Amino acid sequence: MQEYDVIVIGAGQGGIPFAREAAANGRKTALIEREHVGGTCINEGCTPTKTMIASARVAHLAQRGPDYGVRTGTVEVDLERVRQRKRDIVESWRTGSEDGIEATDGLTLVRSDARFTGPQTLAVTPAGSPEDELELSAPIIVIDAGTRPSIPPLPGLEDVPYLTSTSIMELAEVPEHLLILGGGYVAVEFGQMFRRFGSRVTIVERNPHLLSQEDEDVSEAIAEILREDGLEVLTESTAQQVGQTGQAGVELEVEISNGTRVLSGSHLLVATGRTPNTEGLNLESAGILADHGGFVTVDDRLESNVSGVYAIGDINGGPALTHISYDDYRILKTNLLEGGQAGTEGRLVPYVVFMDPQLGRVGLNERQAVDRGHRFLVGQMPMSSVARALETDETRGLMKVIVDAESDEILGAAVLGIEGGEIMAILETAMLGKLTASVLREAIFAHPTLAEAMNNLFGSLSAPSDAKMPEAS
Repeated sequence: MQEYDVIVIGAGQGGIPFAREAAANGRKTALIEREHVGGTCINEGCTPTKTMIASARVAHLAQRGPDYGVRTGTVEVDLERVRQRKRDIVESWRTGSEDGIEATDGLTLVRSDARFTGPQTLAVTPAGSPEDELELSAPIIVIDAGTRPSIPPLPGLEDVPYLTSTSIMELAEVPEHLLILGGGYVAVEFGQMFRRFGSRVTIVERNPHLLSQEDEDVSEAIAEILREDGLEVLTESTAQQVGQTGQAGVELEVEISNGTRVLSGSHLLVATGRTPNTEGLNLESAGILADHGGFVTVDDRLESNVSGVYAIGDINGGPALTHISYDDYRILKTNLLEGGQAGTEGRLVPYVVFMDPQLGRVGLNERQAVDRGHRFLVGQMPMSSVARALETDETRGLMKVIVDAESDEILGAAVLGIEGGEIMAILETAMLGKLTASVLREAIFAHPTLAEAMNNLFGSLSAPSDAKMPEAS
């Protein structure tokens, strides 16, 4: 038995900084990682995908050269070079994380699988060396084991060489026709990316709208942009079965509103959500509870039902976002190392869908505002009314804000437009600072900037047309 003060399972974007901070505070700490240091973000998520999306945007802008009076000639995409650029950046970030761990006194990196053998004990097994199994114990154990792509029980899928959000980034050639199962952010980002690389792309989504968590008008604007870019978007379409045709092709049978349609493609991307990496942790031996999806259940302080066992990042079923994982680390640091009282209740959750133009989101949408009993106003304007967007010829999308009708408090925002994530951050900062809609409506912003659209956006507030508003108190 090797005894530690803190054990962290998973070297993700919350696990690494907490392990380093615990060690720096004099806690003997073990950080267990079975594969790549850095977690999903560095290895399969944010870093590689946004690197490739940047290449796709360059291809798109090069093709748009004539719109700006610039002759660019034939545009060709070297996917192997795109892939290598992605690999180089991932390796750089991963190496930096590993170097930081190695430089931290009191922190031991254990490259191994881990499973619970009791509430405060773990068995760790180095890959390929079951005879070298060790048992570790600690009064504080933090689970940061992350998630992986979900694979749906679709008939025939096991016989088809399908792609996931991880494996698709290792393609060396541009797919001729990419079929995408799912209509979330993975489908939207990869779909537009590979369309810009030169693929035909068809998205199959069973819900009425893409990005179904968004308000309907925002979702419809997203679909319109993708269709304008040449993607085929099928909503309210349910995959029935899939099979292989010839040596490389796939056929996807889809139930649509007026019958059945068979889609033929060269590649199939499965983008139907994420599954938590809990099945190998042997949670039941420690009495740790998980929900029906396998996510570890935690309270406001990120503690499981077992005292001393915490779960952070994607594996606790909260927003699967790197910055939320990092905020989870800050909560644990405050509570466990500094004696504070931090929690998740009431925190704003900003996020960006890195399609082009970006969708930046923070706070409530209309449905959520109704559900929480707010009487609210909606401000909305198309990007085609923003001077800076017109000057740069980036006029697709819209800006939308939700404002409490009584307090003038900004409840939420959606910015689908050029640099939508950065504009959203302005609104998030205003929300954090408790600035009202009236303040932004009257504020002086530099001209010509995207930010100056705040004046007209908040000047457009009116009652929502179709929301079921609560009665006035």
